[in-house]
Amino acid sequence: MERKDDFARRRRHLADLSEADLEQRFWSLTGELVDPLLELARTHTTPSIERSVLLRMGFSSLEAGAIVAATLDHDLISKGAGHVVYKVALRTGLSVREAGLALAENRLWEEATAAFGRS
Repeated sequence: MERKDDFARRRRHLADLSEADLEQRFWSLTGELVDPLLELARTHTTPSIERSVLLRMGFSSLEAGAIVAATLDHDLISKGAGHVVYKVALRTGLSVREAGLALAENRLWEEATAAFGRS
């Protein structure tokens, strides 16, 4: 089956655009596609995703599991477990690893909740 070549007709609305205009249109359309994905990622997470983030931050599987479980217990999972660890590290002056291990041992949760305006 031969494909009907309708490229000239389909590109008519773009024919008078400059290279800069085409590039701007490309990035605008890309934004329309990506923005909903970014919003979805910002508002939806799972314990599995949060463990994965912590693994990439250098925590072991057991450490990551403990941090995520405690993050769930303290109702901070929506903030992101890695973000919680990072904010506690900033507030306490500890390294990210030290802060994460303290959270895994169920310490420093007052700092974590305060970091996100919760008591």
